[in-house]
Amino acid sequence: MAETTVVHLLRHGEVHNPGGVLYGRLPGYHLSETGRLMAETVAKAVGGRDIVALYSSPLERARETAAPLAAKLGIEVVQDERLIEAGNLLEGRVLGQGLAVLRNPRNYRYFWNPMRPSWGEPYPVIVQRMKSIIDEARAAARGHETVLVSHQLPIWAIRSAAEGRRLWHDPRRRQCALASLTTLTFDGDRLVSIGYSEPAGGLETGPTVPGA
Repeated sequence: MAETTVVHLLRHGEVHNPGGVLYGRLPGYHLSETGRLMAETVAKAVGGRDIVALYSSPLERARETAAPLAAKLGIEVVQDERLIEAGNLLEGRVLGQGLAVLRNPRNYRYFWNPMRPSWGEPYPVIVQRMKSIIDEARAAARGHETVLVSHQLPIWAIRSAAEGRRLWHDPRRRQCALASLTTLTFDGDRLVSIGYSEPAGGLETGPTVPGA
């Protein structure tokens, strides 16, 4: 019988971002009060599972999301650059509501190829780095469970690849809410199922910056 290993991809909680900035990989963006509550809610929801390893993107919002779970499990968080947010050339800009960024002539030069995408890190590159850390974490936790704290686009990209779907997409259609869990279950080295849950789903306070 092959061993069952479970990899949970946890998106970070809500970020304090009153200015509506696409913060991307910029430092200094921390969880809001609601975001901290989301992190604690997830820790309570999964803290009793057979989780033996915990990894996180190095960005503050991801590390702060991982902290309550690490405390509950009594394990250290391993920071890994492969879990970081997708690179984005619009980083630092104020996006405004909806797709206002698309209507600004200053930004037109970034949108010539949405399939790549031309405004940021190529989708295949994101998938490659996420697969690399997932494989490594799965090997370390073989026969048990592990949690990897990352960001919306990297999680959605690797899920799309695993499900055999095209990588380019409408960001508004991503199923990857704040503090949600995308769960990959492996039988030995074979992926057998992909699940999704929102332990802190009732805590969202409003729309968030796309791609955050």
